[in-house]
Amino acid sequence: MGKLRAPSSSLLSCLLVLFLSSVSAVTDDPQDRQVYIVYMGSLPSRADYTPMSDHMSILQEITGESSTEGRLVRSYKRSFNGFAARLTASELERVAEMEGVVSVFPNKMLQLQTTASWDFMGLKQGTRTKRNPTVESDTIIGVIDSGITPESESFSGKGFGPPPTKWKGVCSGGENFRCNNKLIGARDYTSEGARDTEGHGTHTASTAAGNAVADTSFFGIGNGTVRGGVPASRIAAYKVCIPTGCSSEALLSAFDDAIADGVDLITISIGGKKASMFENDPIAIGAFHAMAKGILTVTAAGNSGPDDSTTSAVAPWMLTVAAGTTNRGFVTKVVLGNNKTLVGKSVNAFDMKGKMYSLVYGKSAASSSCDAETAELCKPECLKKSLVKGKILVCSSPSGLKVVGSLGAIAIIYKSPKPDVAFVHPLPASGLPEKEFESLVSYIESEDSPQAAVLKTESIFNRTSPLIGSFSSRGPNTIAVDILKPDITAPGVEILAAYSPDGEPSQYDNRHVKYSVLSGTSMACPHVAGVAAYIKTFYPKWSPSMIQSAIMTTAWPVNATGTGIASTEFAYGSGHVDPIASLNPGLVYELNKVDHIAFLCGMNYTSNVLKIISGETVTCSKEKQFSARNLNYPSMSARLSSSDNSFTVTFNRTVTNVGKPNSTYNSKVVPGHGSKLSVVVTPSVVTFKTVNEKQSFKVTVTGRDLDSELPSSANLIWSDGTHNVRSPIVVYTDAY
Repeated sequence: MGKLRAPSSSLLSCLLVLFLSSVSAVTDDPQDRQVYIVYMGSLPSRADYTPMSDHMSILQEITGESSTEGRLVRSYKRSFNGFAARLTASELERVAEMEGVVSVFPNKMLQLQTTASWDFMGLKQGTRTKRNPTVESDTIIGVIDSGITPESESFSGKGFGPPPTKWKGVCSGGENFRCNNKLIGARDYTSEGARDTEGHGTHTASTAAGNAVADTSFFGIGNGTVRGGVPASRIAAYKVCIPTGCSSEALLSAFDDAIADGVDLITISIGGKKASMFENDPIAIGAFHAMAKGILTVTAAGNSGPDDSTTSAVAPWMLTVAAGTTNRGFVTKVVLGNNKTLVGKSVNAFDMKGKMYSLVYGKSAASSSCDAETAELCKPECLKKSLVKGKILVCSSPSGLKVVGSLGAIAIIYKSPKPDVAFVHPLPASGLPEKEFESLVSYIESEDSPQAAVLKTESIFNRTSPLIGSFSSRGPNTIAVDILKPDITAPGVEILAAYSPDGEPSQYDNRHVKYSVLSGTSMACPHVAGVAAYIKTFYPKWSPSMIQSAIMTTAWPVNATGTGIASTEFAYGSGHVDPIASLNPGLVYELNKVDHIAFLCGMNYTSNVLKIISGETVTCSKEKQFSARNLNYPSMSARLSSSDNSFTVTFNRTVTNVGKPNSTYNSKVVPGHGSKLSVVVTPSVVTFKTVNEKQSFKVTVTGRDLDSELPSSANLIWSDGTHNVRSPIVVYTDAY
């Protein structure tokens, strides 16, 4: 899910039967061959099984060809079973019907979705934060992204010992690419080498686990020490993305290798605009097999907000991250000729030296080919260069960013559709909120004012509570409707981190930098990956679900602004990640592979399919169907029919004591949003004599007349006087 693009500028989710019907009329002309992923679940355990031979045999059978040359694209053979191949429509139908095939889905191009951020969260530098350096140095974070910049100081191997003995990977980054004792491995799935030519992968890797690098900035903006959450840990980079996107077949190969290479955690800031069925979602498939091997996958929620139902990473075995602000922001003030100041957003590294320049509104510079209304938007081909050159161009949309440089303008001011985010631009710029922009237009259209301005950039440190980025994708979950997503919020707005000198900090920008400022859930995701790795350095035997629970139940409550779902758990999940509190959660909600298989049974996956996926015999009971509401998840959510005037919902949960022995926890319910809920916890008090002891309880939620526009919520808190183990409870209607 990539970094959020400046305003100037998909997993296909369909059941296989629908997909097949849509292509059934296509001919079998070789020109019509497309790449499809054939997912075959877990690797068979029998000693004589050879995945590559099996994959070639299947291809020969369905194609009738003796050679698979030009057909087999990839073979998944290290951590799970399957292959990617070029198939016609009829071949696709034949392979989908074969025994042992779970699903077949098209190869898609998915999209890529810090000095102050770690301090903001309380994870201070050096001795001010508790560390376990020996275990941290043995922790390996796998970064599936656009590659990495091996020469970056953020990934220097100076001071590091040899790679951990558990490491089974390679350094296969291509020409002039060298790993070291920090960047211990690299693989490329793009045929372009593992070097990052965009900057995205370098940025995410350094945010999660980069070295501490002092005196870094973006041309003086945000100066300070850039570092990752676990700077002593190791990094393995898996390049699956190029400028046009990230292919599903490459992504699955990266998971296949990362799991077998011995990484401890995977961070992946990639996804589509909407969620897909799990069997057709390469990230959900890869993350499931990672979970089964004890590896947590942290994913980005997406950048399709603020619309509801846009979170793309929705499987419960993944930790899904929304993006919020920190206490620092970048603003670019527009000082007008009448001394009035308007406040906009941009990461503006250009010094106008206090000089005022004339303003020209797009509609006042219209060319003969466009009307004034279109020119006001500054659409390409709509403006006369002679009327714009040497002035500050004013546009009522970001369209002018595409043409402002070629027109010879000094700077640009535009009405921003995302006024809460500062973008990097290749010239002085400021994106104004609507009211500020209207004030500017009134100033320009007044006859008496000197119509001139100057732009000035400042860093501000006045935010007291994190806000959710307007771009951050929202729930509810469209696939598993009773699982709350996103799970957690982390800093993802205006994050300074390492960057590739081969990339451009913005579109139409010929500058090259080693550190840059980006925004997106892509930036939030590696923050949580860093926190997860931090927890694992103290509890190396904790399962993925224990780490996920610790992060979710210790989160800060979020006082979200906005209306509708933008102000609810559908925007921020359990709250904002708190790295220090997550080290001492008190209680955790545990889940394992068996629990997730039962969950999938409840979603009507068959026993045969689940046997293939899990590699084990599975029996899905029709008489006692598992309810997703009873999955032992750290949050609780239920979708109800909008026709139900009154309702009763129950959630069954079990907590494990990871705090102190002989402890007693009392339950407390705190109201949240929307309609009033009545919540009863049975028992209301749980007592633990020993560490790792488990206790179960039931939560019964009743209410009536749910708001169809807003989810209703409450928070269950288990407290022993020291720990406050908080779980959101969210009830909503199918009107969404």
